[in-house]
Order: sequence, then C-alpha cells, then structure tokens
Amino acid sequence: EGLKDPKGNPLPYDRIYYVGEQDFYLPKDEDGNYKVYESIGDDYDDMIAVMRGLIPTHIVFNGKKGALTGAGALTAKVGETVLFIHSTANRDTRPHLIGGHGDYVWATGKFINKPERNLETWFIPGGTAGAMMYTFKQPGVYAYV
Repeated sequence: EGLKDPKGNPLPYDRIYYVGEQDFYLPKDEDGNYKVYESIGDDYDDMIAVMRGLIPTHIVFNGKKGALTGAGALTAKVGETVLFIHSTANRDTRPHLIGGHGDYVWATGKFINKPERNLETWFIPGGTAGAMMYTFKQPGVYAYV
C-alpha cells in the first residue's frame, strides 16, 4: 500500500537511496601506523583488542571513504522527492541533510508507525535502519552527514 503521512495519505517518492554506515576497527603498531598482515585472519587477535575498546578507527558510508562523493554522489532534481534508507550495524547515529531536512522520518524503520515531521537530525539506534523523505526545493549541493 506504500508509505503514508500521519493522516493516512499516500507519500509517493521519485527515487530511493540506501546509505549503509559501517565502523571499522583497524589495529595500529607502536608508531601509530596501521598494521599490515600477510593474510586475512592473521589480524584476528589485534582486531578483537581494538573492537573491545569500542572506538572505531574509521566510520564510513557504503563501505569506503568517499563512497557518496564524486561519481558516487547521490543526485536529485529540483522537485523530486527522495527516500533515504540509512542503516547502522553497531553504534547509534544521527544523520542530517545539510541544506534540507526530513520532511517525513521513520527513525527506526517502522513504516507502520506515523512518520515524524520536519526533523533537522534524526536518531537511528545501533543495529537498526531508518528512513527519511525529502523533496528538493532548490538546486545546490546538499551534504548528507
């Protein structure tokens, strides 16, 4: 039946984008340089030690640095409505669209719930996915952070 606004009216969208947020825990040597291992699995003990500290060395969108810039930039035309799906595996996150806002937000991905309206930043608990819908009103560069 599709997405609905708080009054039960349909919420159509023109395109959808998925943003996966990942944490990486990479071991460093005594000099602060990232370690290099001969084969996968050789880093297991060191990696577990870094993960137990609960402070990631890298946080990226869609698997790598710069994945959503340049050729990977998410694009939309003025007047288009875009649904953003954002997931995170381990840690809580707070996405924000600089230059825009969440016209409709389902912070925990429960589309059966009524969406929140006009949020600048939305909270997504670790281990869940959330969704935000925005209609682009003017041209420009909008940073998704």
